[in-house]
Amino acid sequence: MRLLFGIIIGALLTIGGAYIYDSGSSANADASASTRPMVNWDVVGVKWQHLTERARTEWTRVAG
Repeated sequence: MRLLFGIIIGALLTIGGAYIYDSGSSANADASASTRPMVNWDVVGVKWQHLTERARTEWTRVAG
């Protein structure tokens, strides 16, 4: 029962977080990736690419 409750709470937190994030940005502004909602997959792809590039540069800085 706790497992099912945890899954439901996790799904609600995920959906709520996406709603709060998207309601903070204007979806009808310009076409740049920084102002469009996060649920657009191209925006997620751009943000993921930036995250991986930053992680690689930080790893290079720390490791060598």
